[in-house]
Amino acid sequence: MGNPHILHMLTPLKHMSPFDVNMALDAGYDAAIPYTNVTIEDVAGLVQDAIFSRGPDGVKRTGMFIGGKRAIEALDMMDRAKKAMVPPFEISVFADPAGSFTTAAAMVACAKEALKQKFSTGLKGKRVAVFGGTGVVAFASAVIAAMDGASSTLIGYDGPERVRKLAEEAKARFEVDIGYADGSTEEQKSALARDAEIIFAAGPAGRRLLTLDQLKEAKNLLVATDVNAVPPSGVEGVGVKDNAKPISGLKAVGIGALAVGNIKYRTEAGLFEQMIESKKPLYLDFRDAYALAQKLAS
Repeated sequence: MGNPHILHMLTPLKHMSPFDVNMALDAGYDAAIPYTNVTIEDVAGLVQDAIFSRGPDGVKRTGMFIGGKRAIEALDMMDRAKKAMVPPFEISVFADPAGSFTTAAAMVACAKEALKQKFSTGLKGKRVAVFGGTGVVAFASAVIAAMDGASSTLIGYDGPERVRKLAEEAKARFEVDIGYADGSTEEQKSALARDAEIIFAAGPAGRRLLTLDQLKEAKNLLVATDVNAVPPSGVEGVGVKDNAKPISGLKAVGIGALAVGNIKYRTEAGLFEQMIESKKPLYLDFRDAYALAQKLAS
């Protein structure tokens, strides 16, 4: 019997997500050990403790997961982890803060598949309005869509400043151009929805972001996707189980939280499985999640 598969799970928060611990163990890890209140400065030491204790064969059965609630912080921690490796002592690392990378990947993949199946088109050139734009799911989905050729706009709810900074961060780190806008009033949200071909609603649980009347003003709308599973829905007219179901009175189709969640769940599980099965170290973030989510959604 070989060495057990061990996953070291890092988070800057007070607690590691039980969801991610369960996912890792169900995917095949023998042990998942959480490390909480971890700073970026802690990462290198934790990585090197993990890699030097198991030998060249043991590192192949060792992985690291990075959680938290901020996308850029998680990516910075992954960069720090990668720099701390000393080949051949090198382990796989997977970043998915607050499940945002796999959720965003699933949301965009589901929308892309709906475009293909219902409208015989793709993401390239489509105008994407991302509501709840200051959150990690919104940020990741805007970047993913932009990297796949769409024109993404992050829409905030408390002025343009925070979404402007996120758009600048996306440009600096990923070399994608993302628009930003203030959606703090119903009139502003209506105007932004009116111009959209795709809507991603990634706001907080139980908060209605767009009404059916606002959707009806969006004459070019093709797909509206909502990741809120707590009533009321984020987008009126989109049910949690809807999977490219026509929205009442519109040509557009809706994708609900449980349809996205099914692909998100399988994506996260699949990436953990890739880490376990790979003979070489992997560094997995939202780009890898999107590559897998597209396969699962098709």
